Amino acid sequence: MAEVIDRPDTAVNLPEMASEDNLALTTTNNTTDVAAPAEKKVKKIIRRKKRPARAQVDPATVKSEPPAQTGTTFNIWYNKWAGGDKEDSAMSQTHAKGRCNIALDSGYTKADGHPGAFFCLYFARGVCHKGQDCDYLHRLPGPYDIFPQNVDCFGRDKFSDYRDDMGGVGSFSRQNRTIYVGRIHVSDDIEEIVARHFAEWGPIERIRVLSNRGIAFVTYRDLANAEFAKEAMAWQSLEANEILNLRWSLPDPNPMAQKREARRIEEQAAEAIRKALPAEFVAEIEGKDPEARKRRKIESGYGLEGYEAPDEVHFARGPNAVNPRGREGFELEHEQRLMLEAAEQEMLQEQQYELPPQQQQGGIFSSSTLAALQGAQVAVASKPAPKASTGPLVAYDSDSD
Repeated sequence: MAEVIDRPDTAVNLPEMASEDNLALTTTNNTTDVAAPAEKKVKKIIRRKKRPARAQVDPATVKSEPPAQTGTTFNIWYNKWAGGDKEDSAMSQTHAKGRCNIALDSGYTKADGHPGAFFCLYFARGVCHKGQDCDYLHRLPGPYDIFPQNVDCFGRDKFSDYRDDMGGVGSFSRQNRTIYVGRIHVSDDIEEIVARHFAEWGPIERIRVLSNRGIAFVTYRDLANAEFAKEAMAWQSLEANEILNLRWSLPDPNPMAQKREARRIEEQAAEAIRKALPAEFVAEIEGKDPEARKRRKIESGYGLEGYEAPDEVHFARGPNAVNPRGREGFELEHEQRLMLEAAEQEMLQEQQYELPPQQQQGGIFSSSTLAALQGAQVAVASKPAPKASTGPLVAYDSDSD
């Protein structure tokens, strides 16, 4: 603290370095009080660094083995068998070698810096040994992870139709977000168990469990999450050490389900339109802006008290639109059309004036020639008709004739 000497009728001069923020002075006739500097609150921002992806298995235990034969022809480019329409029966009867744990295994990899990167198939299966050195993403698909229709979220090519057993990558002809889950051990709380295990891989839209048959149908909100969950839960267990059989679901023949799917597609299209249009325009169309509603009621009256034009009249566009905004862009076209029509009429009139007088009235003949032809009467001698022959041989012809 600075020392202050009390002197009657004495002014205290503080150094220029002292600012108003540091010291607050209160001067009276005989004393001067110096207040302590106010403490400033500093907001500390803690930024957590992204953690690297964890290796799910020990790299030393990974052995390079040829894939099991599941088809009739081995493709050396893709390093897999082709021509098989069914999954390997032996593989479907054994448990998976690992299981993905999103809370522990997810993290950043080399693919995080590359937009449009695909997800790691081995990470979904829980057997990726590369960790942060992997060239694919080690996380769950999000709503903004959109891929081309001919490939899945792992970058594998889709086919025009599904396999006979509805397994494999799938088809690009239909957007299938429903997974068929078989070999479920039925219990009293089986619906809760299925929901808990499959909710790890993304938001679920609908779950239907058929307890009498031991199967379930899980529908995800996004296609990428359905593709990820199919690989993550293949040959896994729920609670009773069973081995799940996962396939793509067939189209639901229920008319209500078909209507629900059509409504979902319409909502997706509407959401895409909302993102493309300005927010103010969308709020006005949907009636969410009260000020816009009042303004619309005034503008659509067009000076008539108590009248409000319908939407097809107020939002119509064209040169004859009632709303001035609807005529924007069409007025110039209308004027250009009128100018072109006027120019064509002028050209026709000029062509008529350029024709010679004799051609306007009678073609190649002059007016005097036409008058002479009209006044002249020319007699043309007609050939006399032959007389009819008479006699007994009138009906017979001769060679001489």
